[in-house]
Amino acid sequence: MELYQLRSFVAIAEVGQLTRAAEKLHISQPALSSQLKALEDELKLTLFERTPNGMELTAAGKRMLVEAEKILSAAQALHNGARALKGEVTGKASIGTLSDPEFIRLGEFMTAAVARYPLLELELRQEITGAALAHVREGGLDASFYYGELTHPNVVRLPLREITYRIAAPAEWRDRVQGAGWKEIAEQSWIIPPPISTHHQLVYTLLREHGVQPIKVVEADQENVISSLVKSGVGLALMREDTALEKAAIGEVCLWEEVRIPTTLWFIHLKERENDPVIRALLDVLKETWSLRA
Repeated sequence: MELYQLRSFVAIAEVGQLTRAAEKLHISQPALSSQLKALEDELKLTLFERTPNGMELTAAGKRMLVEAEKILSAAQALHNGARALKGEVTGKASIGTLSDPEFIRLGEFMTAAVARYPLLELELRQEITGAALAHVREGGLDASFYYGELTHPNVVRLPLREITYRIAAPAEWRDRVQGAGWKEIAEQSWIIPPPISTHHQLVYTLLREHGVQPIKVVEADQENVISSLVKSGVGLALMREDTALEKAAIGEVCLWEEVRIPTTLWFIHLKERENDPVIRALLDVLKETWSLRA
């Protein structure tokens, strides 16, 4: 079994077509088909089903894809380690992002990374918090920003800043929510991200602590979308305090009570990759960006 065969397998799985995969790998389609057949023969498994829409992974193919990606990741880490011994860090890192770019200092992070590690290729992927954690654990992301509770034994977390959330309501609801109790608040329409989001967990944990749960729920998965829906009069939502105070000051929303919900913004990666040169490079840049102690 050769690494190039695994790369071909992964490329086909990613694009779902032999022609596009061959173009991506800069090889001919017959050569790609030959590599796939050789891999299937060696594994004694059928990895794809050919359909009118392209190449679809079989059940066995889906399981083998996970293992192939791990092998390729390990091979890349070995290569990066060798380059690091020569004083260079090279390779590719996929990083999960969330919230707005300014809040997580994404521009500063990228500027410093490009300047310090010019051979390191960075790919940014906007994620929902729960999905970001799952992708880091599965190897789909090398690292990610994350907020909320996290105690997974295989995931290392670096604290970046504390976050506080407030309960925001449409400005025209001021009379409706002023002086309202938890029961009345729970009866209002709520704008809440899907269950995979930490934001979702924060809302339901808060309400459960007061013996209530939201009755009417509108689902939205981005903080800027949630803020816009609150401003438009759709319902209540948790809103980051800096955003909530800014919008309240110009009359776009009103805040209920003095309830504050604290959490933490983290940068996370797999524990087993602590000594990976790429991860170390990302952490070095992050500590510089956030003025963290080494």
